[in-house]
Parts: sequence; structure tokens; C-alpha cells
Amino acid sequence: MNSFWFAYYCVCLACSMLKTSALTESIAASQSLRDGETMVSNGGSFELGFFSPGNSKNRYLGIWYKNIPVRTIVWVANRKNPIKDMSGSLMINSTGSLLLSDGTNTVVWSTYSTRIPQSPVAQLLDSGNLVVRDIKDGDADSYLWQSFDYPSDTLLPGMKLGWNLRTHLNRRLSSWKSSDDPSPGELSNGIELDAYPQGVMRKGSRKYFRGGPWNGLRFSGAPELKSNPLFDFKFVSNQDEVYYQYRLLNTSVITRLVLNETTSTRQRYVWAEPDMSWKLYASVPRDYCDTYGLCGANGICIISDSPVCKCLEGFKPNFPQSWDAMDWSRGCIHNEPLDCRRKHGFIKFSGLKLPDTTYSWVNESMNLWECREECLKNCSCTAYTNSDIRGGGNGCALWFGDLVDIKQVSGGGQDLYIRMPTPHRENRSPVQIAMIVVPIASVCGLLLGVCYCFRQKLKPKGENEEDDHPDVFQGEDLDLPLFDLGTVARATENFSMNKKLGEGGFGPVYKGLLVDGQNIAVKRLSMSSGQGVNEFKNEVKLIAKLQHRNLVKLLGCCIEGDQKIVIYEYMPNGSLDSFLFDQTRGPSLDWSKRFNIICGIGRGLLYLHQDSRLRIIHRDLKASNVLLDDELNPKISDFGMARTFGGDQVAENTRRIVGTYGYMAPEYALYGLFSVKSDVFSFGILLLEIVSGKKNRGFDPSQNHHNLIGYAWQLWTEGRPLELVDSSLDYRLIQPEVKRCIHVGLLCVQQNPEDRPNMSTVVLMLNGESYLPQPKQPGLLIDVVPSETCSSSSKNESCSVTDFTITTLEAR
Repeated sequence: MNSFWFAYYCVCLACSMLKTSALTESIAASQSLRDGETMVSNGGSFELGFFSPGNSKNRYLGIWYKNIPVRTIVWVANRKNPIKDMSGSLMINSTGSLLLSDGTNTVVWSTYSTRIPQSPVAQLLDSGNLVVRDIKDGDADSYLWQSFDYPSDTLLPGMKLGWNLRTHLNRRLSSWKSSDDPSPGELSNGIELDAYPQGVMRKGSRKYFRGGPWNGLRFSGAPELKSNPLFDFKFVSNQDEVYYQYRLLNTSVITRLVLNETTSTRQRYVWAEPDMSWKLYASVPRDYCDTYGLCGANGICIISDSPVCKCLEGFKPNFPQSWDAMDWSRGCIHNEPLDCRRKHGFIKFSGLKLPDTTYSWVNESMNLWECREECLKNCSCTAYTNSDIRGGGNGCALWFGDLVDIKQVSGGGQDLYIRMPTPHRENRSPVQIAMIVVPIASVCGLLLGVCYCFRQKLKPKGENEEDDHPDVFQGEDLDLPLFDLGTVARATENFSMNKKLGEGGFGPVYKGLLVDGQNIAVKRLSMSSGQGVNEFKNEVKLIAKLQHRNLVKLLGCCIEGDQKIVIYEYMPNGSLDSFLFDQTRGPSLDWSKRFNIICGIGRGLLYLHQDSRLRIIHRDLKASNVLLDDELNPKISDFGMARTFGGDQVAENTRRIVGTYGYMAPEYALYGLFSVKSDVFSFGILLLEIVSGKKNRGFDPSQNHHNLIGYAWQLWTEGRPLELVDSSLDYRLIQPEVKRCIHVGLLCVQQNPEDRPNMSTVVLMLNGESYLPQPKQPGLLIDVVPSETCSSSSKNESCSVTDFTITTLEAR
């Protein structure tokens, strides 16, 4: 009898074991993984299954280390949508999509495959990567989807932290909210795509910690990244990808990098045997000096000093009283202001974490001397260094504007050359100085007087009087090359009609070719335009100070007599509207290109609103003011209508409403009130136009809609948003991304400006990194009718608006 019961017990135990281990490393289309069952990688390193974190009763699908006694989660699928009971089930369908459902068959999480497989299978690899692949595909490393592309709070060896620029995928870590809640917390960490890419940890939208740019060997603020017996690492930056990655050298050691909300640090741990506990290898922030921007502009943080903040050599506190009270937020300014009419030099600083690269420029082919000369050419350039310090140094990185978040790095860091007024190295007595200065000043004064009289004599009659075209740049230093009229005329074949690209708001635009072979775009202010001078001056002054990959680059200007000309980089693909609303060229903009354009415009607008030296409201964002380079990357142009805001200013009112009907926010069209949120409204319309391939104005009236917004809103409320998509697109391949864009567009065009997201949130939303609330109905839809004095054409729609037709969108 005892042997019978023993045998019975063994059979039951075997059945129980069979139930929990029947699924090993993969599931096929005919199988599912239920709560209570697990999938184990082939080498037994990782396990996938359902779990409840901490004291929570919610169920999540996750991956954890198989052989570590204390369960350590490295990835969670349904972070935002927990299952309330143990009814969860994971399956893979015939199209290669993973579907996680609850007991009511409601899908709480899913993936999407970019191509249809013949025999899809979901497999947990021994690296901790959950992949979907086609077993009919001969390439075992070709995945339809992988969890490594969608990290949670943990970076494992072999994972990439950063961007796939071809698919616009941004792999960022985000912390758990708490030990009981794996949904994304405030902390996130990733690579930011500035001209000189850098590692940045954010707390919400605010920069919290910055590791600095990659200098060829390591991030400039991460001295602990050096050769070691445990792991090696690399940083890749090219036209396809920008990412950081590390891999194990000693496979007997287990490591992970985790973003921890509770301690507010990013930590790398090492699993060490035989004591079976996590050992800390390094963590950031390391000390007080790692607080982002602690010492303000042009300040440096030295942790061994007291106080830790001081101004860089050659600088002084901007507000001495606040500085002495240890409020360093207002930073430092030059002891002697930089004057571009004088010679400048540079002071070399060593052992630094390089400053924030938001306002930077990089050329990998320049040497250090060429880099110095390039910086001297531009008065806005404040510092330079090698972008790569390997082999004695190569490449060039320039900074523009204030230098922020500099730290003295013990045992690491690198050199930085900061611009200064050329110092006087000889100490002379006042008498000696007077003996030198007085004669020189006398001679210069005499020469200036003669030149002035000579010029006045040569001036045409009436030029000394105020007129409609004053010298708008008199007394202003634009830090911008000046072209002579002859050079511009030769470049455009004397402004030939054959070279004309189009007609802007205040004059024609021509294509030109300089003697060095560079193509240029030449915007010539129409002499008959009475109001154009101010806009011309505004555009040149603003854009001369801007540096961003998604803003058109100003190369120079020409000011001779009544000629006012701006010279831009040439955009070979013209304006976005020439593609978007053209039946022939439109289909060439597939969804990947359109999404790249949407994201690029968003980043450019974010720079104007938040990251540029001036807070700039564009006020005329539209498809014809977005230019496309040879790779169809977008660049915002035409800053004639733009306005600058002070640091604390959030809105302004104007009686002169300028812009383009069809793109104006209601509060601006009705009351002249504009802000960053009025630009957000214009961006929302432009986004919906890019998705649909249709203009907001001139929408088919047979649809009983006054414009595109009304049609988009109806489709959204009826649960049919994808019907908005341009018929030339195969939207089936990218449904989640398209739907997210439509969702963001509707959030941007909400009637109340306070309901609209700011551009930093918009950029996060577009990349799937932020929660999307339900949009409120647009409310007032403005159909603006131009007055008789406002000219309108397909190429010139900017005007002052005086008459309105207002329609109210009724709730459905």
C-alpha cells in the first residue's frame, strides 16, 4: 500500500511538473501561455511569466532571472494595464503579433509585426530578449519584434540604449513608479539627438542628470567607464543609429543597469557569487555636482571646493548678491563683454565634463586648429574642443551661447577651449598707455571725420531723411556674413526667372550657385512691399541666432541701398506642401518619411519654444513653410512673423493679426492672443494634414465639414480614426503609430489653449513615451475669410485677417 501511494504521488508530481514546465523556450501560433505557466530560455538564464510586484494583487507579464533566489524583474509587458486576476493569457497570432488578454478576452497589451511571417514563434533567448521570429526564415537573428527594443527600467548586456533613426525608434529606460507599481515613473534615461549626442536622465520633462557627450572613449562625465575585466562597451553614431551598448566579457558574472525611482539614481549592479547578492559597481548621480545646471550658465562645479560652485576663469557672477547667498541659478557672465569687433582668444580648461550640447555643432573631419578658426568665424560660438579624443584628438565640436552643466571630473574629463576677449599680457603705466592711445585715437578720429564727410557728399538727395526703407541693421551686430549685391546677382544669373523657385510672403525666392559650387536659396525683399522691411529685419535677426537641424540655416544677407536679400541653405526638395498636396509626388512620401517629418517639425518647434536662447513663437507654421532637404528631412523656415518672449512671459496680445488662415488658433484669430500654445494648434493642423494628405482649408464641403479638423473629430468620436489616413498609404503596417499621431493632432487643436500639450510633451507623445489623455472636442472651428486687402494665392497666403466666419462644432 505504501508503495502504491508513493507511485501515485510521483505520478501527480510529474503531472504537476509537466503542467508548469511544458512550455520551455517558445510558443507557436497554436499555443498560449497562461497565468501559472512560464517560458524558460534555452540556457536557463531567464524566465517569462506572470507575477504580482511587491504587495500588489495586480498581475503583469514579465521577464526575470531564473536562478536568482530573490526574483529580479528585468522587463514588463503590460506596465500601464495590469490584469486584475489570474486569468491572463499570452498568445501569438498568425500575423506574428503577441496578444496579452485577460479573462474577458480584452487585449491589454500587444505587439505589431512589420511583415507577415509564414510560421511565427515567440521565443525567450538566453540574453533575456523575448523575440518573435519566423521559423521559415533562414536568418535566426532576424526578428519581427523584440523586447530589447522596448526596455522597461533595466538595460541588459547586448541591449541598445538610443535611437534607430530609420524607424524613429527611441529606446529609453523608465523607472517603476514604486516597488508595487511597474508603470513608468518620473525618471527616464536615454540618448538625446543633439548635434553632439549626449546621455541625459530626465525627471519628468526636466533634465535631472547628464552624462555628457561621447568623446570616443566614454561619456565625458563618466570616468568609471573604462577598461575592466567584467564588460566592454561601445557608442555608435551614424545616419542609421545612435546608441550605447555594453556586453559581458566574463559570462560567469551577471550584470544589469537599472533606473531606480526610489533612490533617484541610475545604478549598475554586479551579481557576485558565492554570497548570492547584488553588488554595486557604480551609480549616478554620484554627488551634489551631478545636479543638472547647479552652477548656472558659465559656472563650474568642483565637489572638493566649498562652496562647490564658482565662475569659470574670465567670468563673474551675474547677480553677486544671489551668488553670495549660494543661489547659483543665474550663473555667470564675462568679466569683459565679448565684442566681435575686437580680437578674441581662448582659455584652455582641462578635466571637464563638457557642457550641455543642446546648442552645439560637430564636424568630424576638422582638426583642432580648424575647429578654433571655425569658432572665431561666428561671434555666437563660445567654446570648442575635439569631438573625439582618441589618438591625440580629432573632430570638432562647437558650442553656441551659454555653457551649462560643467563639472570638474576627478581622474577624467577633457579639454575645453572657452572664448575670451584677448587679454593684455603687458602691464603698462597710465602714462605709457596715454602716450600710445591718444595719438592713435586722434588719427582715427580724423580719418572717421573725413570718411563721414565724403560719404555724406556721395549720398543721393533725400537719403539722410527718414523713409519707408531705413537701414534696418544700422548699429546692430548680426554675427552674419554680408554678401555684396554683385555676388548674389551672379549666383542667380541676375535674378533670372529661370532661377525663380517661388514667391514668398514678401518677395520672390531664387536658386543660386556660388563660385565655390555651393547651392543657395536667395530671398529678395520686394521693393513694393511697404511692410516687408520689418519682417525682413525680424527674420534675419532671429534666425541668425538659431542652430538646429530642423530649422533652415541662414548663410548670410545682402543690404545695399534698397536691396534687402537673405541667403539660405538650398533645400533641393522644396516645401512640404509641394509633396503633400500633389497627387503625383504625394505617394512618394510613405509613412516612414511622413512620421520622420512630423517628428522633425516637432523637435524644431520645441527648440524654438524651449531650448533656443530666445523663446520664439513662429506664428506662421504651415506646410509651405516647412522645407525638405535631399533626404526629406524637414526644416522650419520663414521667420518673418515670429515674435520673441522673455523667460517668464507666456502670452502676448496684438492688434495686428498676421498669419495664414486655416492654421490660426481660435484665441489668436479672434482676440490677437498668441503664445506657444497657438503654435501648438498650428502644429496639430499640420500633423493632421500630413497624415491625411489633405488641406485643412478647402476640405470637400460635400462631407458637411468646414475643414479637416471637423472631419478628423467625427472619425475619432465614431471610432474610425484610421479612415483619415491618406489613401496612398498602406496604413495597415503602422496602425498604432498612425493612430497615435491622429490622437496627438487632436490634442493639439483643442479649443482651450490650457488643454493643449506643450511641445516637449508632444515630442514625448509622438515617440510613445508619454500618456495620451482623451482629447476634448475642438469647439470653435475658425473659417477665416480674408479681407479685400489681403492677397491670397497658393504660394502667398500670409495676411492680416479682418473678417471671420465662426462655426460651433456640436458634440456628437
